[in-house]
Amino acid sequence: MQASGRWLRLVLCGTLALVVAALMPASPQAQTVPAAGLEPLTIVSASGRHVFQVEVMRTPGQRARGLMHRQFMPADRGMLFDFERTEPVAMWMQNTYISLDMLFIRADGTVARIAQRTEPLSTRTIPSGEPVLSVLEVNGGIAEKLGIRPGDKVEHPLFRR
Repeated sequence: MQASGRWLRLVLCGTLALVVAALMPASPQAQTVPAAGLEPLTIVSASGRHVFQVEVMRTPGQRARGLMHRQFMPADRGMLFDFERTEPVAMWMQNTYISLDMLFIRADGTVARIAQRTEPLSTRTIPSGEPVLSVLEVNGGIAEKLGIRPGDKVEHPLFRR
């Protein structure tokens, strides 16, 4: 009986360690390692070429989920929403904890509009202002920091259709 009690304590301690490890956020350094499914994207602006690794949301389910429930995104990462056709779009920040810059992108890859430093958890809609093919979300403040402006060019296979 004593051996099985010891075994149970070991199993419980091991399970507890796994649960704690799963709940602990990874360090920002650990999250900068390229993850599977990321695609390179470059923004060409007057200030230079700015390279990001992006997740591309291609399905309605992926687009609906977006960056919801995430607590952190590395500075060189982003999320690209492919709307499959050019049309006016509107985004929102419901269940999104990170302030974002939203770059609304025309089919030719030029930035139409930038919504800077969006408000986390807001249900206010953020319109594209004109028909666009895509939206790129990056951390809030990145567009200003890198000097990215409307009219700048985004390079990604999505804009070579």
